Amino acid sequence: MRLSCAYLGLMAALVLTLGARPGWTAPGRPADLVLTGILTGADHQTYQEVPFRLPANTKRLTLEFDYTGREERTTIDLGLYDPDRFRGWSGGNKREFTLAASDATPSYLAGPLPKGEWKLLLGIPNIRPASQSTYTAKLWFDGQEARFDGFATQDLATGPRWYRGDLHAHTAHSDGTCLTRKQAKTPCPVYRSLETAARNHLDFIAITDHNTASQFQAMRELQPYFDDLLLIPGREITTFQGHANVFGVIDPIDFQLTSPRAPDVKTILDQAHQLGGLVSINHPTVPSGEQCMGCGWTAQTPWDQIDAIEVINGGSIRAAKGAVETPLSGLAFWEKLLDLGYRPTAIAGSDNHNADEMGTVAGTLGHPVTAVYAPALNQGAVLKALRSGHVVIDLEGTSDHSLQLTARYNEQVATLGEGLNLPKGGKVVFQITTRNLVGAHIDIIGLGAKAPKLPPIADADSVQSFTLNLSKARQWVRLNIRSAEGRLLMISNPIYFNFSTKPPQP
Repeated sequence: MRLSCAYLGLMAALVLTLGARPGWTAPGRPADLVLTGILTGADHQTYQEVPFRLPANTKRLTLEFDYTGREERTTIDLGLYDPDRFRGWSGGNKREFTLAASDATPSYLAGPLPKGEWKLLLGIPNIRPASQSTYTAKLWFDGQEARFDGFATQDLATGPRWYRGDLHAHTAHSDGTCLTRKQAKTPCPVYRSLETAARNHLDFIAITDHNTASQFQAMRELQPYFDDLLLIPGREITTFQGHANVFGVIDPIDFQLTSPRAPDVKTILDQAHQLGGLVSINHPTVPSGEQCMGCGWTAQTPWDQIDAIEVINGGSIRAAKGAVETPLSGLAFWEKLLDLGYRPTAIAGSDNHNADEMGTVAGTLGHPVTAVYAPALNQGAVLKALRSGHVVIDLEGTSDHSLQLTARYNEQVATLGEGLNLPKGGKVVFQITTRNLVGAHIDIIGLGAKAPKLPPIADADSVQSFTLNLSKARQWVRLNIRSAEGRLLMISNPIYFNFSTKPPQP
């Protein structure tokens, strides 16, 4: 049976009415411009171009479109021209779209947004002779200062719990590879990494290709399909003096460290933070040389502006033939910063470059995993948990281990990433909660010889407590979980005590 354009447009409108949504939402403020008009039967099977002017320095255009008369089978399709070229046609399948230099809603072309006269293209495949339809187009023009809230339009899961993800992965947009259907090695599409991450039961993944933003278009297109996997935009700022991941930002960021574009690290950090991004130094102690140029971190750095340190890198573990606590680990690098009074969050990443790899080998997607304790699964909640240090690292990438540490001093209570002030020192009660870690040992880190020795974990759901008299000096306490054989299983972030004074530069 052959279907008419009007029927297809009507069915698309019905699908949208029933709840299907593209991977974005309109800004939470009144529209910057509202276009309205009236169509009649005389407009049947015509095209109407509705002009509007785009202000200079617009970095993102978003549009929301609606019209009356659907009950009379009126159908209005949608497209767009910029001053120079055709930018896309969504017909009747979308009431909303967005486009910017880095990404656009599928149906539309990403790219620069030139100022001048644009045209909203309306196609009217059907309107009855006696019918009349009023349309409304709401437009938002966002400058570069606008913060990106995520590709997902709503929470992918709700309720406070541990959400598990991988914060370092590469695709065809840099140096990620996989096998074709004929088993030939090829640059690997974003979809394959997401498919593997979902198969490994991850809750979120950051795609962090080197210096580029081209992967974000694929992520925007794929997020609605992967409605149980949060896609966080990232990129690995790859310089000659170190590598750093920036999460949560899709706008351009300079990476040419020591050039006029980015004369120092602070310039890059300021760009990322002004856009709402989170910055993590990657594999800071890996040797830099011809095999991996700039891999080790040597840049002069304002440490109070570093949000996180990648203390565990899957590629480094693989290079060390499975050993974790080696000179390639970032743990000692991170703990030196803690001792100086800085509070970067410890995170992990697989640094995966091959989406075909499965199993539990370090460097495969989700091995290791970074788990964040957050109230819901959305980009804002995950980034906030990372900034706050509500984070543990699971080196085995399991889905059933959990670890929590709390400290109580009088009426004050703190958990991982938080702090307590002990103006005169005093008794602090610690509580460790674990799940599915029977037989493992708990190492209390940061107290030196004062750290108590705890018995092996005896139950699947275990709670152990200990009490310490702490001084008013600045200090931190965190946990390592080890197997009965001594293998490192989990790493927690610290609870901080008396971190009120500004630390010196190391």
